[in-house]
Amino acid sequence: MLVCARVCPLVCTPGGSTATVVALNKKSGDVIWKAAVPEGDPAGYASALVVEAGGLKQYVQMLEKGLVGLDAKTGKVLWRANKTVSKYGATIPTPVVHDSEVYSAGSGTGGALVKLKSADGKVEAEQVYFSPKLPTAIGGAVKVGELLFGTSATGLICSDFGTGEIKWEDRALGSASLCYADGNLYLHGENGEVALVAAAADGYREKGRFKPADQPSHGSAKAWAYPVIANGKLYIRDVGTLWCYDVKAM
Repeated sequence: MLVCARVCPLVCTPGGSTATVVALNKKSGDVIWKAAVPEGDPAGYASALVVEAGGLKQYVQMLEKGLVGLDAKTGKVLWRANKTVSKYGATIPTPVVHDSEVYSAGSGTGGALVKLKSADGKVEAEQVYFSPKLPTAIGGAVKVGELLFGTSATGLICSDFGTGEIKWEDRALGSASLCYADGNLYLHGENGEVALVAAAADGYREKGRFKPADQPSHGSAKAWAYPVIANGKLYIRDVGTLWCYDVKAM
C-alpha cells in the first residue's frame, strides 16, 4: 500500500490510531509525517493514490472504515467519505481516480463517486452518485474513456463513470480481477478462467476464454490475483503458480 509522488516520499498505511498513514523518506526511512485518522482506522487492502483538486495535492486512501484524503505535504486529514464501507469488514478494491473525482466500492454495499471541491484551504467530498448495483468485487475497476468497467457477484458491468448509469451487464466470468490494454479487458475470474472482452459501450463482446492448465489445488479458495499486461505478454498468477502468454496479436 504505497505510492511514489514527484517528491518521492514512501507513503504507507500501517493503520491504527497514531500512524494510520505515514510518509517516509524513501532513502533513509525517516518519518516525514504521520496521519492520525480519527477513530483509528485499521488499514484496508487498497493502494494509496495521488489526487490534485483545487491546486491542492493529496493522497487518497481507502481504509477499513472508508475513504480519506490527506494533505500531501503535512498528512493533515482533509476529508472523509464512508458510504462505500464493506459490510463484511474487509475494504479491498483500490479506488479509481480521474481529475478531482474518486470512485470507490465496498463488497455488499455498493459503488460511489465523490467530487473533491476545494475552497479557502478546505476540501469537501461531494457525493455525485451511489448505487448497490455498481462494481464492488475484489478485482477492482478500470476507467476507459468515459466508461467504468468492473465486476460484482452477478458479472461484468459497464457504467458511465461520471453519472453511474449502467450501460450493460453480462454474467461473463462472475466476479473477476481485470486490467485494460489496447481496447480490451483482460479478466481473471475467481473461478480461475481468463477472458478477453472488448472495452465497448454498446454491449458485451467476448473475444476468447480459456482456463490455464495445471490449476493449483487450494480447496475452497478463489483466484484473486490481478492479470498484468507487459511488453506484449499476459501474466496470470494463482497460488504458487505463474503463467505467461504471448498476446501481441490480440
